[in-house]
Amino acid sequence: MSDSHIKTRFLILSDTHGMKFSSGNYHRHHVDVAIHCGDLTEESKIAEFQTSLNLLKNINASLKLVIAGNHDFTLDVPIFKRKVAEAEPSLEPHLVAKEYGKFGEARELFEKEEAENAGIVFLDEGTHRFILKNGAALTVYASSYTPSLGDWGFHYHPEEGHQFPIQKGTDIVITHGPPKGVMDFTHSRERAGCPDLFAAVARTCPRLHCFGHIHEGWGARIVTWREKISNVPSYFTDIDNTKSVVIETLKRFRQSKADEDKTEAASKKSNETKLCAEGIFRYVSHCTGDENKLLEERQTLFINAAIQGDEEHPIQLPWLVDIELDKANACNQVRKGGEV
Repeated sequence: MSDSHIKTRFLILSDTHGMKFSSGNYHRHHVDVAIHCGDLTEESKIAEFQTSLNLLKNINASLKLVIAGNHDFTLDVPIFKRKVAEAEPSLEPHLVAKEYGKFGEARELFEKEEAENAGIVFLDEGTHRFILKNGAALTVYASSYTPSLGDWGFHYHPEEGHQFPIQKGTDIVITHGPPKGVMDFTHSRERAGCPDLFAAVARTCPRLHCFGHIHEGWGARIVTWREKISNVPSYFTDIDNTKSVVIETLKRFRQSKADEDKTEAASKKSNETKLCAEGIFRYVSHCTGDENKLLEERQTLFINAAIQGDEEHPIQLPWLVDIELDKANACNQVRKGGEV
């Protein structure tokens, strides 16, 4: 590792939907930054937000970055107001406030001193810069918006599209939904990702793009970009599949896990990725000397970190990811929530 780079560990999860987890597993293992890619709740109720905040507080990280998902509609106040106004029969305001909070109350939970002291930072759409405790500079682009025909939070009509103004030099892109063509297959084998998001990521080539939303798309892939990106980037034309690497897919992971359960020794033979931390995380490293070292401006690591699974496999693993970030210098801008 060069003197200008710092190895930084991230814990990435998404789509916890208000589920309760054993806090000890997350607290025991230190990471530099934790990232939650949205859908903190199932029904956007205040109690669910409290549960997710408790999970975040128990993660052993100095900085915890959070975005909303489409299920977290009370964080999208115009949508919340519209849902209440259009409800039939009309809803009693005090009952709405009891279950969902008053307008803006869910957001206020993330701005309280208790959350701030725990290192929790809620990210609105846009670019955010931090200096981390380990001395690394981190530039993040965040967006909660996903395409939808329904009445969800932070949504846009697929035919209208959405602009994702990701800046060159961005280290990590955090979105709720996937880009079209990368870990976005639904159970019906349809691509549910956003083409506008794919185009924005392809043009800027961040080190890491993490998301959730499509639960069955859980997994990780290193995408190698073609030397010249198209005017209208697409997963058909701008990914060099011969030089890209699938780290994990849900189907492959479940099959391999079943084999590992049958033969304990089999788990020791995998050198592409490895289970660590007592099997409660999926781990991948992209640092100097590692087999999967990322090539700057040529490769992006994509992570679908959706935690909620199906009835047979209700919980999917979060990710531990090691990435080299640039060392901070006097020119770096510090955002509140970085090094305190």
